[in-house]
Amino acid sequence: MLLQLTGTWLSVRSTVTRRLLKSDPTLLAHRGRMLTAAMRRQRVTEAELSQAVRTQGMGNLSGVAAVVLETDGTLSVVPMAQLGDGGVLTGVDRGGEADTDFG
Repeated sequence: MLLQLTGTWLSVRSTVTRRLLKSDPTLLAHRGRMLTAAMRRQRVTEAELSQAVRTQGMGNLSGVAAVVLETDGTLSVVPMAQLGDGGVLTGVDRGGEADTDFG
């Protein structure tokens, strides 16, 4: 518990510490396709990503604009119909994917 409090205290006061202790949100799926290199890097399986999509009541990836691995380890699913201008995806690590324009 003390270690967690120390880490939190340091991350609030230091950008370097914050970057060491927390990762950026990471794009794992884009416009209906899984980004397998990013999934491998983040150790997320196809089954885990599919479960997140199903949890949102979706039957497949075709209607998915993005799946993001958040800094707390949860998977956020953004349906195409709710993407809007894609502003909520600002700051998401796109892993060098060339075709990840959300505008």
